[in-house]
Amino acid sequence: MAYEVTATRRRPQRFEDLIGQEFVAATLKNSIQSGKIAHAYLFSGPRGCGKTSTARIFAKALNCEKGPTPNPCGECAACKEITKGSSLDVIEIDGASNTSVNDVRQIKDEVQFPPNSSRYKIYIIDEVHMLSTSAFNALLKTIEEPPEYIIFIFATTELQKVPATIKSRCQQFNFRLVPIEKIKEQLALAAAEINIQADDEALYWIARESTGSMRDAYTLFDQVAAFSESHITYEKIRDKLGLVGTDRLNALFEECAAANPPAVQEKLNDFLQAGISIEQLITNSADYLRSLLLIKSGIAKESLLGQAPERFSKTVLDSWNVTQIERALSIFLQLYRDIRYSLSPRYEVDLAFSRLCWLKEYVSPSEVKAAVDQARSLLAGAPAQAVSGESPSGAGQAAGSPGFSQGAETGISGAPKEFHFAPLGQNEGQEREEGIASYGTFFAPQKNESAPAPVSAPVPPPSDSGQLKEALVSSLVIDDEALASLLKNTGEWTLDGNIVRAKVSDAFQKSRIDAKSEVLKERAKKLWNADYSFAFEVFERQKTKEAKVEIPKEVDLLVKVFKGQIVGGLS
Repeated sequence: MAYEVTATRRRPQRFEDLIGQEFVAATLKNSIQSGKIAHAYLFSGPRGCGKTSTARIFAKALNCEKGPTPNPCGECAACKEITKGSSLDVIEIDGASNTSVNDVRQIKDEVQFPPNSSRYKIYIIDEVHMLSTSAFNALLKTIEEPPEYIIFIFATTELQKVPATIKSRCQQFNFRLVPIEKIKEQLALAAAEINIQADDEALYWIARESTGSMRDAYTLFDQVAAFSESHITYEKIRDKLGLVGTDRLNALFEECAAANPPAVQEKLNDFLQAGISIEQLITNSADYLRSLLLIKSGIAKESLLGQAPERFSKTVLDSWNVTQIERALSIFLQLYRDIRYSLSPRYEVDLAFSRLCWLKEYVSPSEVKAAVDQARSLLAGAPAQAVSGESPSGAGQAAGSPGFSQGAETGISGAPKEFHFAPLGQNEGQEREEGIASYGTFFAPQKNESAPAPVSAPVPPPSDSGQLKEALVSSLVIDDEALASLLKNTGEWTLDGNIVRAKVSDAFQKSRIDAKSEVLKERAKKLWNADYSFAFEVFERQKTKEAKVEIPKEVDLLVKVFKGQIVGGLS
């Protein structure tokens, strides 16, 4: 017998043989048993998932001599003719090559004639979305009210291109991608049928590469079986198809985790010199990083990883956290998009792996936010919390930067009254006072960091209005920066008993401050335990008349000739 490819040899012949489409098979079988057979069906889904095979099985079930039956015998003349594709009553049409109105007109003429020897005359139109708009419109009436012996079955991979007028006249069935586990099982059966031994790891790789398409899996299986002789292994697939392989990727990414750029570039050069394409290297690296991310997230299912979890380097897993692996994966995903328009794809790959060498220094946005929140708590006088991934004793201290701790003397709103700074490695007695603003005090880490800070004495109310303004602005600069900025731009403050008076430049500024008058009262009460009222008035700036300056004739002539203007310098 002539050689027959696996996809054709293992084409499903019964509803039970459909892999991953149990819902479609059960629905069609029930409709046959109950006698509720529609006149038009629309099968949609990705390539290689069984749409045309299902249409043929459905045609055999309807035209079988023992039917209509959900279990066609496959032995009668009708079943054999449909299987071979020679039945006169089951017409398969390629929608991509029959797109015109004339082709549809031929179908309309043929439906007037009953079937030759079968129960139904069935039209199976593949890639129906390729029909022109005029052809679709010509089919509408025929699909809606066909003769009782006519059944239409449409198959398409792009459902969105089928007009709504066609969809509304058909029963729709959405075919799904086949799970990897089921593809692997079918590949193992196919290997046993032709007496070939196949490793699970190799079959998992074929199943993953097929991306849910049963036909793609069988096609790739035939290619692999052709060069694997009697035993299919992952190593043979790696060497023959130019894959990088997990073992090589482990060695490459271990050098990246160790921040060793020379060794990384040397291994990259070896891979490319061995004939591995840049696109394949990027794809394999992205798959490798995805598997690492799944393992770090606690997923060890072999069908998702493609290989056993033990095959991946423990050194790489221990060196990078989840955030860093996510960053590495995003680098390769972007790299695959960039190489299409790159001056040199090799340079892009070198740059990507160079970035992986300093991946440990990458700071994620969440870590930046945690550090900012920590600094804000420190400035506000509240106890700072440790950033994720650091010990509590290191709170408020960035890696490689001087340490800071809250000072003892506090001022407004619990904040320290002055800044002190001391680099790491100096003694406490060598602190250098900077005298920066009146927000807080910073010291180098003390030997006893757990000792509580001494309680500060209550602050008396300021007697000078200028001090009151400065203290209030300093207290609000962290909690309400907008209000602090508005107060800072007000005019001179005057203190009339417990009433604070000040002038603002415009009504809009006054309305914004008045809207937060209660905040000011509460803050003053909190700071000095005194009741203050605030009254702000709008004042108009007096425009000063500028003295008219006589422009010399020479200057005026130059201005007119060069079409310029005088910006200053005349008096």
